Amino acid sequence: MLWNSSVMRMSAALLFAACASGDNGGTTPVDSGGETNNPPTTPGTPGQVLADRSPTPASTRGVVRSEVVATGLVNPWAIEFLPDGRALVTERPGRLRIMAANGTLSSPVSGVPTVYAEGQGGLLDVAIDPAFAQNQRIYLSFAEPGSGGAGTAVARARLTETGLQDVQVIYRQEPKLNGGGHYGSRIVFARDGNLFVTQGDRMNWRDYAQQLNRGQGKIMRIAPDGSVPADNPFRSQSDARPEIWSYGHRNVQSAALHPTTGQLWTVEHGARGGDELNHPERGKNYGWPVITYGVDYSGARIGEGTAKDGLEQPVYYWDPVIAPSGMVFYTANAIPGWNGSVLIGSLTPGALVRLELTNGRVTKEERYLGELGERIRDVTVGPDGFVYVVTDSGTGRVLRIRPV
Repeated sequence: MLWNSSVMRMSAALLFAACASGDNGGTTPVDSGGETNNPPTTPGTPGQVLADRSPTPASTRGVVRSEVVATGLVNPWAIEFLPDGRALVTERPGRLRIMAANGTLSSPVSGVPTVYAEGQGGLLDVAIDPAFAQNQRIYLSFAEPGSGGAGTAVARARLTETGLQDVQVIYRQEPKLNGGGHYGSRIVFARDGNLFVTQGDRMNWRDYAQQLNRGQGKIMRIAPDGSVPADNPFRSQSDARPEIWSYGHRNVQSAALHPTTGQLWTVEHGARGGDELNHPERGKNYGWPVITYGVDYSGARIGEGTAKDGLEQPVYYWDPVIAPSGMVFYTANAIPGWNGSVLIGSLTPGALVRLELTNGRVTKEERYLGELGERIRDVTVGPDGFVYVVTDSGTGRVLRIRPV
């Protein structure tokens, strides 16, 4: 189904302007899909609903508690622990900080690439090279300004005592586009040493998610130096971006590698309803915007329904949405009963979402920390086995989650 591009761009731009703002005045940017708690919807033709739907459980109290580790951050976006117990924290306006074990934050690290810090754009994810102890390399994803607007990019650099050195942009989403929405982006190292880079459809150009010659709405797979792995599914196709691993994605802000299978798992923002849990596979099409379990913000139908031959179904979906951002498989034992769980940050209604998987399906969902009223932007596990989250606001914090 083709959309009238001018109408689509106008309505999306008006929606974004009404719902979101950038850094001015300390306001928090609104992410697509779930920045309001929407009522359940069932779009599409009756009988087409194939994926498992979240039961929308209430937030549970009395199991875990939070304690403040660090404060004074401006829209922190990602947290990643270093081998020595310190952690790297990105701030969306374009700063990278080092958090000591006691929560003390460094001054901004020098050498961070220039970012487009408007709307949902800015400095996004940070990942540590598996061989960091030998090469001191880190990887940053960010909204990069340039001719035509901005786009998701990935840079690698060496982290030194004096800042970032040997900074090199190894991936650029093409084309660059105007607008402040839907950049993604998470970086995940696969077991073979290659990187998965998740992205968004850039909101106003959602049809690009189905076009293989454009970078929007895709998950990319690149080597650590930015080159294209020989076994990428579209490398030999002249009319396709060779970095593409999978396509038909809306806005993927959660990604992690399964600790047993080594498979990539993601969660992406839906529109009004339709957040999706997926395990994106080589060369497959995940449907956006042809199929979706959500509807447009106006209530209008999107695409052709919830299912279509040749398009992949999600493992699980949320309606109302959770507005997902950040994801980790919990493999520690510091929180009893959580080993093997998937933990996902929720921006709206704001929670830590825990999923139990059995044979690749979600068999249980629980939510925690709803009483905080915080937008949880990222989630990880510290060297102590406890869970750490960052809260997305102009007075952002790092919180440690431990049992009551």
